[in-house]
Amino acid sequence: MTSSRPASTRPSPSRAADRPPPLARRRPPLALRWRIVLWRARFVAAALLVAVAVHGVLTTLDPDPAPTVPVVVAAHALTAGSRVGSADVTVRHVPVTVAPDEAPTTTADVVDRALAVDLTSGSPLVPGVLVDDDGRGPPGTVVAAVRLADEAAAAMLSPGLRVDVIAATAEGGDGTRVAAGALVLPAPPSPPDAAGGGLVGLGGSGSETAPPVLLAVTPDEALALAGASASSVLSAVVVP
Repeated sequence: MTSSRPASTRPSPSRAADRPPPLARRRPPLALRWRIVLWRARFVAAALLVAVAVHGVLTTLDPDPAPTVPVVVAAHALTAGSRVGSADVTVRHVPVTVAPDEAPTTTADVVDRALAVDLTSGSPLVPGVLVDDDGRGPPGTVVAAVRLADEAAAAMLSPGLRVDVIAATAEGGDGTRVAAGALVLPAPPSPPDAAGGGLVGLGGSGSETAPPVLLAVTPDEALALAGASASSVLSAVVVP
């Protein structure tokens, strides 16, 4: 009795030698390996490119700081006519391109000066907002010495205030405004006369007459004041 045995499925040695090795054992080509490495690192490369781009944008938007200069500004709100104290001003550094012309750079330049206008906090104390202590008015004005009827009221007018000058006749009736918004200037110090004491040209030695008030007015207003002072009584009204 013949026994049937299954035929062997094992390949013959000659056929096994002709087959290529398994894929797991084959090394990919060099170009393919580089492509695989780059593909795996694509997110890192993208992040680096984004970081470089952001750095370039920030460098463009935030260039080197512009040069600055010191400027004296108001430390808080100040009113016209007040004298500037050391606590009223401070120094700030501002870019050269926006710094006001002829702006003071130290607080010593403005302390004890009178203000011609109101100032808000942070406003620079440029020459135009300060009253000149040498008896000069703003450009386009002339200085007029006005003797007011009420000497006590005249003594209370501090430099930097703005006043309207009203002329009224002794007969009564409505007054006439002969100067509007005139700027009160500081009275320059006068040396004593040869006799000692008194103000030169303002009453002489021992005179108790109050000195006139110096006002910065327009040339036309100066003419009107000169005419009114000869025939009218002058008074001043403080205005904003």
